[in-house]
Amino acid sequence: MRKIDVKEIKEAVKRLCMEANYYLPEDVLSAFDKGIDKEVSPVGKNVLEILKENASIAASNQVPYCQDTGFAVFFVEIGQDVQVVGGDINEAIEEGVAEGYTEGYLRKSIVSDPLFDRRNTGNNTPPIIHYNVVPGDRLKIKMAAKGGGSENMSRLAMLKPADGVEGVKKFVLETVSEAGPNPCPPIIVGIGIGGTFEKVAYLAKKSLMRPIGDRNKDPRYAALEEELLEKINKLGIGPAGFGGKVTALDVKIEWYPCHIASLPVAVNIQCHASRHKEIEL
Repeated sequence: MRKIDVKEIKEAVKRLCMEANYYLPEDVLSAFDKGIDKEVSPVGKNVLEILKENASIAASNQVPYCQDTGFAVFFVEIGQDVQVVGGDINEAIEEGVAEGYTEGYLRKSIVSDPLFDRRNTGNNTPPIIHYNVVPGDRLKIKMAAKGGGSENMSRLAMLKPADGVEGVKKFVLETVSEAGPNPCPPIIVGIGIGGTFEKVAYLAKKSLMRPIGDRNKDPRYAALEEELLEKINKLGIGPAGFGGKVTALDVKIEWYPCHIASLPVAVNIQCHASRHKEIEL
């Protein structure tokens, strides 16, 4: 049994929060370059060049890439041969978020109560944490800073099984079309299919943790990712909503078995600031 102290976890989370907000990952920067080559709209091309410049300034000065530094969302894989010692892992992650967002001068965006008492918690806590127990003796922490603008454009539907593939395509395209410029395109579209009401939303969010260009291992779903990406980019929304061919940088699908009477589908939209980072302890 391998032991990992909560202090190490807290420090790792603190770094993840700051670095995710300062540095756009390489897959996103590479997608900007490809988008510039592909975009036919002069305005759209200029927007993508500005996004690249903004990323460079944020990284060189260690300042947030975007003023909305997001809800801290974690996907934690705990090896079954790992023992967390010295305290509570949930508290360690929360403390890491609090310190990272405070010391990193990152905007705090979380309110303590969603309806009756919307007061800012002051340190961007609590985070959202998803756990998964896996074989081995490692602890992997994946963090995403999920902005509110793109999150607000997400949708979930309980389709009928008879709606099938065409129904899923229709729902996805309608969701992106209605979102328009609001989620700060070019976007990454995360799609969950199957499971249950709560599972499908989780799948959509989890899919966004995969690098741009990483296709689903099932060739059927990989082909659907490619088809939807092509159809979304034909909507003409374009970078920042000014029109063009690059509305989305990628489409990701995660799926799960479902009930014979159900076809759950969720779309979780991510803005171009796809801020995700991971560490393995």
